Amino acid sequence: MRLLCTNDDGILAHGLDCLVRAVEPLGEVTVVAPDREQSATSHSLTLHHPVRPILRGERRWQVDGTPTDCVMLAVEALMAGRPDFVLSGVNHGQNMGEDVLYSGTVAAAMEGLSLGIPSIAVSFAGGDLRADPGLLSAQVAVLSRLLAHVLALPSFPRDTLLNINLPPLRGDEIRGVRVTALGRRVYSDSLMRMKDPWGREIYWIGGGSAAWSGREDSDFRAIQEGFISVTPLHLDLTNYQLLDAQRDWWQDL
Repeated sequence: MRLLCTNDDGILAHGLDCLVRAVEPLGEVTVVAPDREQSATSHSLTLHHPVRPILRGERRWQVDGTPTDCVMLAVEALMAGRPDFVLSGVNHGQNMGEDVLYSGTVAAAMEGLSLGIPSIAVSFAGGDLRADPGLLSAQVAVLSRLLAHVLALPSFPRDTLLNINLPPLRGDEIRGVRVTALGRRVYSDSLMRMKDPWGREIYWIGGGSAAWSGREDSDFRAIQEGFISVTPLHLDLTNYQLLDAQRDWWQDL
């Protein structure tokens, strides 16, 4: 089995190392990852300058581009054959609710899906791993068992990627796995007004606090209760419940 691993935190990220360790027993692993952090780049492509892959070891490539670039380059140029799965992560932070719209981690899995390859995004909902990198390391065995189960499914969900979030717990403290829906979150105070050294006004995007809401089976609720969250996502954003009613809106035009 050929497995392509990538991420949006950069090729040296601890989360990527944990993902590789988790899936190495499951197949032949190729890593194609950005040369630097690409968080919140979503599904962006590099169009205005060439993308340069650099070989850093056996089936290990560093790319000066986005996570989406990495998947496209791996599948169409760097790998000897198409991967059986694209695995993106482990992201240094959660990707739940509207986070999936911004996430480079989820976007890499989406690119795999758009290329017709079953894809999985994995994130760690414990925030900055620099404070306690051992917390994610302690979940490698749990993640390996989970991914072994998913990769062995007789029929992977068609036109769907799986968005996995791991709770900030030791492996033996995790209560199980839940299949979830996306929750909703609203950020507060995420825009900071500042001045540069020359006194010019600038703004810093990020930080603040998040308020969560959603169904009982929402992703954030699973994480809060100590479960691994697995959310099936697809690329079709059409609101089918409104499709027929919406046609009536335009009849008088």
